[in-house]
Amino acid sequence: MPDFRALDFVGQDPDSDKEYCPAVFVDPNTGDLLIQGRVITDPGVLVMVREHGAIADDEAVVWLPASMKQMILDAVGRDYDERHGHGQPTFADLLARATRSAVHLEMRDFYGPSPGFEDWKAGGSGRIDDGGRWERLIGDAVARGVRVRRVRIVSEPVSDYIRWEYMVSDENIRAGEEIRWLPRRQASGIMLPHSDFWMYDQRLVVFNFNDGHGNHVPEFEYTSDPRRVSQIVATFEQAWERAIPHERYKVD
Repeated sequence: MPDFRALDFVGQDPDSDKEYCPAVFVDPNTGDLLIQGRVITDPGVLVMVREHGAIADDEAVVWLPASMKQMILDAVGRDYDERHGHGQPTFADLLARATRSAVHLEMRDFYGPSPGFEDWKAGGSGRIDDGGRWERLIGDAVARGVRVRRVRIVSEPVSDYIRWEYMVSDENIRAGEEIRWLPRRQASGIMLPHSDFWMYDQRLVVFNFNDGHGNHVPEFEYTSDPRRVSQIVATFEQAWERAIPHERYKVD
């Protein structure tokens, strides 16, 4: 179900009974529309709709009055007053909205740029001081009941980057994360997505991208489509079930 605290209200039919009022909402992260309206059950109308495409079991045809056309246009163009946030939400914004869970799947053997990794290769500790920001972000979420889990799918023998990442994972665990490692050969049969992702409350999935050299690409793909999200839920839970808890996984 949508988390209504993360929806922008666009408008409602001014001519309807206020307790049963058609309305339009927008997910501020994805731009998806949510339409509240009367469900059409007239068989003749449904036959006409099906002439243009099947109606899935989890779909319904809803009615909105003509007076709401402009509200829909406003929603598509984001031309309305009530908004959440300012532009693309940050990780901190999304984590702050989570109430139950935040999970992360990583599938690459190298991510860059990585000052910590470069420091480690040069003989340093490999630990970069962020002023405790990550520990506060995760710690605050866990304290209010959000379970934060991370699965890393890795090739074996592991890359130097993964060896370093394993070494500094104690910082994530101290912050409150649960981490598991899944050797890539043991991921066979899991329908893995096209890229890494964060998923919040099993409702919103945010895919992030890297170029061919492993460097972060500053663009994201958001989806709260229940059909897509359910696939990602299944993917993550299968990976989590097969993966090895951090304290039992050995990189050597």
